[in-house]
Amino acid sequence: MTLSAIRDMLQCEVLVGEDNLSMEVETVVAADGMSEILAFARPGALMITGLTHVQSIRTADIANVRAIIYIRGKRPDQKAIDLARQHNLPVLTTRFGMFDTCGILHATGLKAGI
Repeated sequence: MTLSAIRDMLQCEVLVGEDNLSMEVETVVAADGMSEILAFARPGALMITGLTHVQSIRTADIANVRAIIYIRGKRPDQKAIDLARQHNLPVLTTRFGMFDTCGILHATGLKAGI
């Protein structure tokens, strides 16, 4: 599924990476614990999190995550946005919570990335 389709489904705002929305995603990892992402995420997964600190961008980069969606309308600070741009990492935000976001994506056939 493309990030563009995911953006539309989750009513996301794109914060970084508008030009990368044709990127394909097959798996999703959802956690607020960055150590879980580092330990268990499959490379190429879409990361869903409520943690907006710059560390979430660093974690995504190290874990080879394809993109990040922040939940509950959360937005990272400018330092995190700048780092995401440097790493060419798409960053989106949705008003949905973790449960609803994961449920919507699971219903489309996306698989767990952990």
